[in-house]
Amino acid sequence: MTAILSVRDLGMTFGSIVAARDITLDVPPRQTVGIIGANGAGKTTFINMITGHLRPTSGAIRFEDRDITGRPSREITRLGVSRSFQVAQIFSSLSVFENMCAAAAIAAGAGARAAFAPLDRPQTHAAAASAMELFGIARYRGVRAATLPQGVRKLLDIAMAVVGSPRVLLLDEPTSGISIEEKFGVMETVMAALKSRQLTVLFVEHDMEIVMRFADRVLAFHDGTVIADGAPAEALADSRVQTLIGGGRRHA
Repeated sequence: MTAILSVRDLGMTFGSIVAARDITLDVPPRQTVGIIGANGAGKTTFINMITGHLRPTSGAIRFEDRDITGRPSREITRLGVSRSFQVAQIFSSLSVFENMCAAAAIAAGAGARAAFAPLDRPQTHAAAASAMELFGIARYRGVRAATLPQGVRKLLDIAMAVVGSPRVLLLDEPTSGISIEEKFGVMETVMAALKSRQLTVLFVEHDMEIVMRFADRVLAFHDGTVIADGAPAEALADSRVQTLIGGGRRHA
């Protein structure tokens, strides 16, 4: 199967610090990939390079056979690669619906300033309403984002990343800050929504129970490179992963 996302010999240095090195892999369409590793292992650096928030020092990134290496993040998003962040990137003073409309307008090509005036375009409303239904947050339509429960804030953040109809979505710790009681329900909602859109998903996660339940494949990072790549049970059983990352219930 032709890869939707490919990286070759990817590397990133900050002066004498090597943040990523020798990363080569292919991700086929509609695969869900869990990315694990201790803090500082290079997981977020990897995501930042793919999404244009960091320009790689070396190597190449291809999306749908198009070279996106070092392109600006907004351009990469318009091409079809979107992301969410560990801390939800939402407009706290706006309602859920207004947040979704702003995201839909920006995804459609309006600048951030133009996205707010006006927000009453029929296509913007339709995209926002569809995404809210998909992620089960339509009942919070008029609620100001600052007052939302943490799990709903996460759902809103991811819905905003999906409203532009990307083909690849990268999630940086989607369960971060969510209570133990909420995390599996939130992830069930997220993954069901993403599968219904047939998205390719890469998500960074420290909770191994989440990884085992939702990933088709695991990339284990250590010292800026991939030390294991395979099915969840196989990757988590790898001796280097057990030693350097841990395969227990949770590794912070």
